[in-house]
Amino acid sequence: FFSSSVVIRASVPKLDLDDAFEQKNDIAKAVEDELEKAMSAYGYEIVQTLIVDIEPDEHVKRAMNEINAAARMRVAANEKAEAEKIIQIKRAEGEAESKYLSGVGIARQRQAIVDGLRDSVLGFSVNVPGTTAKDVLDMVLITQYFDTMKEIGAASKSSSVFIPHGPGAVRDIATQIRDGLLQATHHHE
Repeated sequence: FFSSSVVIRASVPKLDLDDAFEQKNDIAKAVEDELEKAMSAYGYEIVQTLIVDIEPDEHVKRAMNEINAAARMRVAANEKAEAEKIIQIKRAEGEAESKYLSGVGIARQRQAIVDGLRDSVLGFSVNVPGTTAKDVLDMVLITQYFDTMKEIGAASKSSSVFIPHGPGAVRDIATQIRDGLLQATHHHE
């Protein structure tokens, strides 16, 4: 039995602790070979050796458990970060799609307003001879101006809004809107 402890002492210190656990069978085979040599002289045959367990020091076991726990925590943290990243990407994609659809809706709404205005101008010009498209648009702007004032006044929680009022003010607002539209059209060309 002296020779088997020599084999174990010769082979185990060369291994990392993890390797010692993994190579229990190799160590057992080395012990078996050594015992076979020693015992065959006495007429014994060694059929098999078995290493039941490797028992490291308690401090070593605790350190191994902490290493395993830290590795699992690292994997869990990476998985959590990946999940949060996917959630953020999906949220951003959803917001982008929502904004795109909102833009499409606004564009369609504005197109409908333009189509309605065009039809109103054409219909009014036919029914009221001598009116121009500018006259009809000025009238539409005035109507929208009064509708806006009505909505501001009817809202119970609205803040004070100062809007110039009077025939000249309405004309000035119509001119400002028209000039703003013409400038925007000029810049896009």
